[in-house]
Amino acid sequence: MGNTVALEQQIQELQIGDNAPELNLPTDGSGFIDLDDYKGKKNVVVYFYPKDDTPGCTIEAQDFRDHNADFAHIDTLVIGVSKDSCKSHDKFKEKYGLNFHLGSDETGDTCIAWGTWVEKSMYGKKYMGISRDTFLIDKTGKITALWRKVKVDGHVNEVLEAAKKLS
Repeated sequence: MGNTVALEQQIQELQIGDNAPELNLPTDGSGFIDLDDYKGKKNVVVYFYPKDDTPGCTIEAQDFRDHNADFAHIDTLVIGVSKDSCKSHDKFKEKYGLNFHLGSDETGDTCIAWGTWVEKSMYGKKYMGISRDTFLIDKTGKITALWRKVKVDGHVNEVLEAAKKLS
């Protein structure tokens, strides 16, 4: 319980207008992604999801895949982040033909910094896990829109509409 309290004290609720926290992670395909590399160049969608190859996460990833060209057309990069390993991401990407980077936050430090590592409850049992949250970051590195505890249906369309306003 003491760890949970300490964790909660580290988490700062991000708001629209805040600078996006650091995000530099290993990715699928033995790559590496650093959000700072896109400052001044692209808007970025960073979506956090609980686990590769699970029902809701797969639907969300496929929706981002199916709209990735639309995002690219408006200078917006999509990045998915979970605590899964790069090897898991490679399998997930291959299985579903995903066409964007998946960042591996195995330590959980990025999830903590972004406020997505939260206490959850299932069948009366409490545990820590990733909240399905999405952030839209403009070319200056500021958060311009955010969605917490995302419901997958229609979500990607909402994000795309918000991103269009930045172009």
